[in-house]
Amino acid sequence: SMASPALLMRVVASAYSVAERAATIVRNVMSAGDLGIVEKAGPNDLQTKADRLVQMSICASLARKFPKVTIIGEEELPTHDVTEDLIEDGHCEEILKKPCPAQYTGIKEEELVIWVDPLDGTKEYTEGLLDHVTVLIGIAYGGKAIAGVINQPYYNYEAGPNAVLGRTIWGVLGIGAFGFQLTEAPAGKHIVITTRSHSNALVNECITALNPDAVIRVGGAGNKVVQLIEGKASAYVFASPGCKKWDTCAPEAILHAVGGKITDIRGNPFQYNKEVKHMNSAGVLATLRNYDYYASRIPNTVKESLVP
Repeated sequence: SMASPALLMRVVASAYSVAERAATIVRNVMSAGDLGIVEKAGPNDLQTKADRLVQMSICASLARKFPKVTIIGEEELPTHDVTEDLIEDGHCEEILKKPCPAQYTGIKEEELVIWVDPLDGTKEYTEGLLDHVTVLIGIAYGGKAIAGVINQPYYNYEAGPNAVLGRTIWGVLGIGAFGFQLTEAPAGKHIVITTRSHSNALVNECITALNPDAVIRVGGAGNKVVQLIEGKASAYVFASPGCKKWDTCAPEAILHAVGGKITDIRGNPFQYNKEVKHMNSAGVLATLRNYDYYASRIPNTVKESLVP
């Protein structure tokens, strides 16, 4: 008889289905028309009904199946009873069929930390820039991002009324990443992708120093990493605090699973153990290829301005 799948693969398989349920909630809130927007720290830091419902759905669904896993979500929410219609019990069979990498077969529930961004790109969601929006579920072990799920609820939304909306990308270190076509950015072109709504002098100084051929300004960390793995951009550069662990955990796992690299602006890896502070204070530098080229061109003045 087949041994039952390793815990890690069960968590990823469940996170896949949980993310698909989340995408349905995101689309339903938008089509119902009442986004229930609240400002958190200011006009660029918003929370909607979708952020709240999705986080409750993801956290409650995963906690029910994996009660000893630590789950950290972006939103401060009461942990009151979550209605049954928000609970997703399914899993992706395809993922369970893949063998778990040897170094992860002995993981116990209490050793995992799941970082959840229920709606990455909330501001863009409220403005109708729907292709910027992602749902992020990142899985960490030993302080490292080792697996992740990125759902794009509105993938394909400009392809007409009969298009199938949404897709789910997933990856595990040592297995690879799936659900998209891995593509490298055009050789010799330096296309930098950066923030759309959180720009400042330092962010721009850093980009100018890289002398890029083009700069793409979009919302969402998940969206930016997807652009890297699909070859639309060659480097994701954000020389500012603002990004949090739940923004980077899932994208990091997927990027690393296909041989890319993500660090802060100073070149330090991110830590994802449950005690870690949530803010990525020293910004983000990520590439699918040629990390060293970009890292070597970040000005020291920029590095010195950002304290990890």
